[in-house]
Amino acid sequence: MKIKKSAVAGTLESSDAMVTVEPNEGHGIEFELDSAVINQYGHSIRRTVMQTLENLGVSDVKISIVDKGALDCTIKARVEGAVFRAAEQKENLPWGGAIRS
Repeated sequence: MKIKKSAVAGTLESSDAMVTVEPNEGHGIEFELDSAVINQYGHSIRRTVMQTLENLGVSDVKISIVDKGALDCTIKARVEGAVFRAAEQKENLPWGGAIRS
């Protein structure tokens, strides 16, 4: 899936995460994480994000996450939402478990 523009999903509320994606054509995945629990869960968050991007077929993206204690399922949903917005995909969205991990 090609990232066409910048997009955001999520909030800065407690137990949520704000995910921002931007095009990064030809430069792979650039990942940035800001989290109060980075020492405990940083590797897990990164693994969840990378797996979600792989499942979506995204290989060139700048992704920035501000985590406020979100669960993995919330992070996955926010990444999916931001990617679909950035790819300008508005129809045939595979919600409801259609995206397999």
